[in-house]
Amino acid sequence: MQHPAHPMRADLPLLREPTAKDGADIWRLVRACRPLDENSMYCNLLQCDHFADTCVLAELSGEVAGWVSAYVMPNEPDTLFVWQVAVSEAARGRGLSGVMLQAILNRPQCTSVTRLQTTITADNEASWALFRKFADLQGSELDITPYYTQALHFQERHKTEHMVTISLTNRDQLAAA
Repeated sequence: MQHPAHPMRADLPLLREPTAKDGADIWRLVRACRPLDENSMYCNLLQCDHFADTCVLAELSGEVAGWVSAYVMPNEPDTLFVWQVAVSEAARGRGLSGVMLQAILNRPQCTSVTRLQTTITADNEASWALFRKFADLQGSELDITPYYTQALHFQERHKTEHMVTISLTNRDQLAAA
């Protein structure tokens, strides 16, 4: 009797570092995920190329389903700054965003990271829910301060971005999750 091959389940995401070839697909994903700011395709290419070791791409059935762009802060090597989190409509509700964040933090490039930061506008409910849940898993809370303001920094063209900081004091829990 022949045993069937055990391919990866189609409903489980494949998480990997992006390559420059992924830039256009990521650009399309971000454009489809309102209210995320659209970057240029060139920006997404640079993220995939220059920051691949702190970004993650999720694929479901060979299709781009999720993206997290992040980088270790040049002047604060203990801080991972999360630039964008995008999940396709078809992949939402599975906890993929948190899994992608954990995948980045578990990489060797983030060994010294003890806090995560991101900026969020007041009306981005999905991001608030993600980062609150992520902080809860860390046994932490969100430290929130206005950072780039609508009047001063964006000249009334963009809503205020609030700096959100999460202490990662329970890194052992993160690795086990």
